[in-house]
Amino acid sequence: MKRVAIIGAGTMGHGIAQVAAVAGFGTRLTDADTEALPRALERVRTNLAGGVGRGKISQDAADAAIERLQIADTVAEAVRDADLVIEAVVEDLSVKQALFAEIEPLIAEDTVLATNTSSLSIAGIAESARVPHRVVGMHFFNPVHIMKLVEVVTHDAADPAVVERVRDAATRMGKDPIVVRDSPGFASSRLGIALGLEAMRMVEEGVASPEDIDKALELGYGHPMGPLKVSDLVGLDVRLRIAEYLHRTLDAPHFAPPEILRRMVEANTLGKKTGKGFYPWQTKESS
Repeated sequence: MKRVAIIGAGTMGHGIAQVAAVAGFGTRLTDADTEALPRALERVRTNLAGGVGRGKISQDAADAAIERLQIADTVAEAVRDADLVIEAVVEDLSVKQALFAEIEPLIAEDTVLATNTSSLSIAGIAESARVPHRVVGMHFFNPVHIMKLVEVVTHDAADPAVVERVRDAATRMGKDPIVVRDSPGFASSRLGIALGLEAMRMVEEGVASPEDIDKALELGYGHPMGPLKVSDLVGLDVRLRIAEYLHRTLDAPHFAPPEILRRMVEANTLGKKTGKGFYPWQTKESS
């Protein structure tokens, strides 16, 4: 693979574009909201500058990555000649299906279609594709330029060779991929949501403060970040949608969203992206 297209320039999309460009892929990034594109590019520049300052990447490598990252005004322009297309749009099955249906006539037969969904059925997304065997999950984690894990999600119709190509691409991007079967929540979201929802219930019940609940997992179990801080970074609205989906599809009571989560989402208290969640945050993207 030489060329990667990323559809969606939000929190996940700009991060995926960054790691792809740093890895040496010719990278194009697009978004339905064209005003999001210069913001995404600025976030990538900020992240890379921070990496240079911390000695994680050389200035020459950062400059080369920016050169490889192109902004595309349309989906057609973005996917032209792409070997791998990664969608990072809203977590909505019908939106993702419509996007892949739009993309397929524009790409070559051997172009791989990957979805960054954190919980939706890969097989369900692939149903909209004319060639479903080339559709796989490629679930990155936020912040993409720091987190090492990528879940490569396979399904019954997926071509094993395509799965292997995606694993190789993730490895080239500096990630440590795991392969999981298509099931609600995959591995990471199912575990992470269960832990996050229980931590929210503990806040709701007054068991301890968010800081102390997170510290219990960080210091007691060696987690690098507690479940409430992770939820703030992911976005509480995203966590609510995933919890509702898992509760509905798995019919498991421990995935029922707690009232504190519903109230916070209704109040637009969504975590880092709105400046406040279980923690106060600066709204400006950090490196």
